[in-house]
Amino acid sequence: MFTPMNRRRQGMRWGSPTSPELFFDVSDNVGFRRDPQNVLYEVTSAQIPEMQDLALGDLFLSRAHIREPHWHPNSDELDFIISGEVIISILNPSTLELQTYHVKPGQVTFLPKGWWHWITCVTEEAHLLVAFNDGQIQSIEGSDVLRLTPPDVFELAYDVNARKLDRVLSPIDETVVIGPPESDDSN
Repeated sequence: MFTPMNRRRQGMRWGSPTSPELFFDVSDNVGFRRDPQNVLYEVTSAQIPEMQDLALGDLFLSRAHIREPHWHPNSDELDFIISGEVIISILNPSTLELQTYHVKPGQVTFLPKGWWHWITCVTEEAHLLVAFNDGQIQSIEGSDVLRLTPPDVFELAYDVNARKLDRVLSPIDETVVIGPPESDDSN
């Protein structure tokens, strides 16, 4: 007799007279849009409540764009390249070694939870599916770390000039996610 392995899933009781909603059009949930060619769609447990241990990102990048440096505090990440080519760079926190992979269609890269990483498009366009082993996608973005940490903290920690650093970082006035941000060429 078959016994369900995960009884904690709410609403999904064997023999229940109601069926949970198991479909969602990922294009209905934009996680971030830089422009039409650089966009991240997401489906999480917020869209499909039964999907408690899985979330998915559908990422489109174009040449000279980057999924900014970031890390995920709650999940591992598996990147599957559908089309185009990307460079995925990962900082190994145990060895402090930068691991860089040129990834092509049909190939995958695994990024452990908490590891600093970024994705750079090296072809005209790239399309990736990004899977997470948690029902929610949580990211700590490099742009937020840079813009929200007071410059005097960097000066105290690294002996850099706080005023100069403040000027250098001043264009980063919002979370980037997909970079580069729009620039004001009038400066």
